[in-house]
Amino acid sequence: MSVTLQAEGLCCERDGRLLFEHLDLQLRSGDMLQVSGPNGSGKTSLLRLLCGLMRPAAGQVSLNGLPLAGQRGQPDRHLLWIGHATGIKDVLTPLENLAWLCALHQPVPPAVLWQALERVGLRGFEDVPCHTLSAGQQRRVALARLYLPGPDTWILDEPFTALDVHGVAQLEARLVEHCEQGGLLVMTTHHLLQRRPAGYRNLDLAQVQA
Repeated sequence: MSVTLQAEGLCCERDGRLLFEHLDLQLRSGDMLQVSGPNGSGKTSLLRLLCGLMRPAAGQVSLNGLPLAGQRGQPDRHLLWIGHATGIKDVLTPLENLAWLCALHQPVPPAVLWQALERVGLRGFEDVPCHTLSAGQQRRVALARLYLPGPDTWILDEPFTALDVHGVAQLEARLVEHCEQGGLLVMTTHHLLQRRPAGYRNLDLAQVQA
């Protein structure tokens, strides 16, 4: 299925300060957009605008041809957001967290959840409380969602945070695979990517700041 994400004339304000304006984007299946720029340039704010967690001061975002603002309750079915914070609950196990998180999109059998956790190196940790895990392992719990059936449009804020060398290489491969299979990805990262799909491009917000 072909997916599209479009931004037209986006304007972003935060704390009374204009971060950027007149921002246009045209993204489709196979694209990977890396958003870069100095601290405070609006990278996370842009991602939150693109997934509907914030409303623009002007302009609009469209997902698969329909304005995001008008898709009440629908964007979560077509868009996966993983923020800078892991978004997991410390008192739950990785298996319980993953079941809860993926239920936002599409419930899957327990065996599929176990397989996803194994893919991110958490075999043997499925049933321990997440507060006992390291920061890198907690990040892996959140990233296990990338190995489950779900939306084709991914928006990820600093997904490489706290990962070790093996985890970084594994995630890079998964992101490229997602795009090569027709997915769409927008992300921020300070990590220098070693692998990029053919549809890779970079958006430097320092060049579009108001």
